[in-house]
Amino acid sequence: MDLPPRPYAIAHRGAAAYAPENTLAAFRKAAMLGADMWEIDIRMTCDGQVIVFHDATLSDGRSVDAMTRAEIEVALPDCPLLEEVLSLAVEHSAGIYADIKDVTACLPTLEALRRHDIALAILGAFNTEAVQILRGADCPYPVAALVPLGEDPHVYAADADIVHLCWEHMDRPQDALTPALFSRAFANGQQIALWHEEDPVRMAEIRSKPVIGICSDMPELVAPFRPPAAWPVEVVCHRGANKIAPENTLPALECALAAGFSHIEVDLHVTADGEIVVMHDPTLDRTTNGTGPVTEKTLADLRLLDAGLWFDAHFAGTRLPTLAEVLALSKRYNGQVYLELKSAPPAPVWSQVTAHGLEKQCFFWSFSSTALHELRAIAPGAHIMARRQDFPDLHSAIETYDAHIIEFLPDADPNEIAALRGSPIKSMIAYRGRAAKVFDTLMARRPDMVNLDNPFDFRAHLMSKTRL
Repeated sequence: MDLPPRPYAIAHRGAAAYAPENTLAAFRKAAMLGADMWEIDIRMTCDGQVIVFHDATLSDGRSVDAMTRAEIEVALPDCPLLEEVLSLAVEHSAGIYADIKDVTACLPTLEALRRHDIALAILGAFNTEAVQILRGADCPYPVAALVPLGEDPHVYAADADIVHLCWEHMDRPQDALTPALFSRAFANGQQIALWHEEDPVRMAEIRSKPVIGICSDMPELVAPFRPPAAWPVEVVCHRGANKIAPENTLPALECALAAGFSHIEVDLHVTADGEIVVMHDPTLDRTTNGTGPVTEKTLADLRLLDAGLWFDAHFAGTRLPTLAEVLALSKRYNGQVYLELKSAPPAPVWSQVTAHGLEKQCFFWSFSSTALHELRAIAPGAHIMARRQDFPDLHSAIETYDAHIIEFLPDADPNEIAALRGSPIKSMIAYRGRAAKVFDTLMARRPDMVNLDNPFDFRAHLMSKTRL
């Protein structure tokens, strides 16, 4: 297997940061995030069924290989058959990285991959006996040896096509990726795959290495969005990656930034004790297990609420974030933030932005014209957005708040968008849907920015176009 242009984004047990590992839900999330391959753990039941599950035993101590498929279904209702995962992979054109935990599953796994005509696949195992079994079966797919920490990779994986380094528990595993390591592997005709990684700093280092793929619970982190040179569009993620994780929460916001999108958008309210929290609605009822107005609760009250269970049980216990937490997250990823002032007053919001040194990385908008005028009065340098639809003409939209960004709707006059191109004032089109024809309109208009509810669909559509 030759090196791809960039490392394959291998979703570790699916997108395990956003759904229970090794479940169809996790693999669907991986598809949404654009993962190239899904890493799946494979075991056999005692009645010969191939299942996707990591551990050798259940929490009650029972061994998986001593249980029937029917018993597994009762104990683990979300545990899929390999056949189910492969059918889903075909539907989404995803590759498979099979981590074979039970050597008796080697040949049935190989047969299943062939039967589903999976084009992109790697078969691996920690047990080197599996490598020999697959070799003896004339496996048409590359075979990987998963190398534990402490083993010599060149010895342990001597008979494999791919040396998969499971070094995530080292302090700085990236430092061990030396030129000598790669040179020796390449001389042996081998490629190198890397451990599952979720730290953005370490990922930035290792994804530049000549590796075939990188596993991650956050596969979006492996291959972040890079806009085409012909249209260096900035993508604003409305309430974060709100189809992947609960809107306006840290998981949704981090997902958007990890995916390489330039901006996250959040809505700001003030609490009864003067703190600034991130929440869209004026009341708690829709997206938390609380009730009543946000402004009537203290921060301590709000921190007790669950802001994730409404979206998915996987996110149970997720808390409402504060503005300070969002700003810290954006700095970690060198991202930018669109701050919409709901009940939050401008002064304390601007104070926090300046305290974090993010004056140039944030822009503001509000339904309240009073709030925007107040912000301009206290912060002459603040970047303020104006919506074109709220003004009789483009000039008024710019002049009213001395706006830095003008937001348009998809059906806006293309001449007005073109008039801003190359000027200090950026154009932005807001779109909440995922229709391909509207994405085509955005591409034709070429705004400086797009504000989207479905950034991953937009990315896939944009990347599918070979010429811009």
